[in-house]
Amino acid sequence: MDTPAQKPENGWKTAFIVLVAVIFTMMVTAFVVYYQIFPGEFTPVELSQKEQQQLEQKIERLEGMTGSVGRAGKPLEPEKYTETGASRQVSFSEKELNSLIASNTDMATRLAIDLSDNLASAKLLVPVDPDAPILGGKTIKVTAGVELAYANGKPIVILKGVSLWGVPVPNAWLGNVKNVDLVQEFGSDEGFWKAFADGVELIEIRQGELSVILKE
Repeated sequence: MDTPAQKPENGWKTAFIVLVAVIFTMMVTAFVVYYQIFPGEFTPVELSQKEQQQLEQKIERLEGMTGSVGRAGKPLEPEKYTETGASRQVSFSEKELNSLIASNTDMATRLAIDLSDNLASAKLLVPVDPDAPILGGKTIKVTAGVELAYANGKPIVILKGVSLWGVPVPNAWLGNVKNVDLVQEFGSDEGFWKAFADGVELIEIRQGELSVILKE
């Protein structure tokens, strides 16, 4: 007489463990997807006292170059215009740029800049109108990269790409300007890119710092 097959004693335990693993995986996946699609705000950059003083000195020098009022309420004093001894180099570190952004209350937690060799990258959080369908009230994360360099006597500006939620936007949707040197492509005609190229002596990003030297 045959003996009926017996179920393993730990069969229900195995099924339970598999079920828990599946549920856990689904929860982690849902969390990652939600974080990627609806990211939280960025943490504003804060400078040390020494770094803040250095940044203020740079801003004051730029204000002197542009003729703007440095301090609110401080009256302008008449002075003779001169370019003698004026520096034509402007440089900002990644931390200084993000600190300047953080000083703008509207963009402090929505925009972050990264500087690597010859590449400026940006992350931008774009809030969607609450009345918009599907994504109303949510936040879209946009990332982009631009190559900045100088070669053959002219600046190089190349859009490396734009992504939404980590998905690269097709080149056709960007007007087919991805990986195109905008100065070379449009700098021969009168307009912004020609004027920009004609006024720049050097532009580069090295070790997390953007440096620009202007022509006379």
